[in-house]
Amino acid sequence: MPLITKPARTRAAFHPLPVNDVERLTDDSVAVRFSVPRHLWDAYGFEPGQHLTLRATIGGEEVRQSYSICVAPLPPNRLGGGQHLRIAAARLEGGRMSTWLNDSVQPGDEIDVMTPMGTFTAVPRPDAARHHLAVAAGSGITPVLSIVSTLLAQEPHSRVTLLYGNRRTSSIMFLEELEDLKNAYPGRFQLVHVLSREAPDVELFHGRLDRERLTRILDALAPVESVDEWYLCGPFGLVTGAQALLRERGVASEHVHHEIFHVDDGLTPTRPRAVIDGSTPPQAVVTVTLDGRTTEVPMPSRDESVLAATLRVRPDAPYSCAGGVCGTCRARVVEGEVTMDRNYALEPEELAAGIVLACQSHPITDRVRLDYDA
Repeated sequence: MPLITKPARTRAAFHPLPVNDVERLTDDSVAVRFSVPRHLWDAYGFEPGQHLTLRATIGGEEVRQSYSICVAPLPPNRLGGGQHLRIAAARLEGGRMSTWLNDSVQPGDEIDVMTPMGTFTAVPRPDAARHHLAVAAGSGITPVLSIVSTLLAQEPHSRVTLLYGNRRTSSIMFLEELEDLKNAYPGRFQLVHVLSREAPDVELFHGRLDRERLTRILDALAPVESVDEWYLCGPFGLVTGAQALLRERGVASEHVHHEIFHVDDGLTPTRPRAVIDGSTPPQAVVTVTLDGRTTEVPMPSRDESVLAATLRVRPDAPYSCAGGVCGTCRARVVEGEVTMDRNYALEPEELAAGIVLACQSHPITDRVRLDYDA
């Protein structure tokens, strides 16, 4: 099947989509399937691994959260079909959106869903014969499931290895679907479950999927030199540990694709909450171009993020996690300079091109010009 490429379209935008199915995956996770009206089929064309941002009012407050699309794209002649747009949400402690999706959302409800975004993707090459290896933990399986399914279907001469870490068998999301893939592609799909709180038959697969265990598994089952492309998705420690291991083994960074789901590194200094006094002269002025319209944003304090300041005058500015992880608020600096508190979403080549995360950016120069449309 040929690769689906995203249709040309304007900046990502929200549309209300009806929920047509809610499937219980584990005790603490659900898959939510949306219908897409025919006139929006092009807008919701996606690449494997991309994500959707959901927006809802929960407890009287607007909440946004990004969730990866956990289904493979359809071939072009079947593009759309709302039943094939699906996300999964694992309940997180204190997570308002994940709790709402797990406990309250039902078929027939309508949710505001942003069109697909994200650069954690795979580009199948139908004539290639490659070895792809994915390392995922917990809900990190959601984009990986889309990537793995697509590669197996669209690269018939390639093989895929998936190392998937969880606490126990009962917490494995998409367990049956993964087993179905294994049965559908015998000899081409190697699935390895690594469980931290349940002892499998093989000691090698018992414990956290940390750097030490990953080293042992790779040495035993998939030597680094046998792998062409790597896909890492999960908590901060898993991803950075795997990246360090692959870097030491001489793997070029352009072959290591990653996405971080949870960040609690304890290393990034927390900037004090900015106290905004609109009556004081601005410390900086940011000019924002968004959807072809340019707006000046005075910033009374440089401790405030560019996104927070922008939302006061341009509430249509895109954002989701506001934690430097999802990349929804990316924009290009075309004049001036900013500093970012942290960045877990942008690749080095994007940074070199002037792309920043507005939620983590603070002006260094007195004037900054930011273009969301570039």
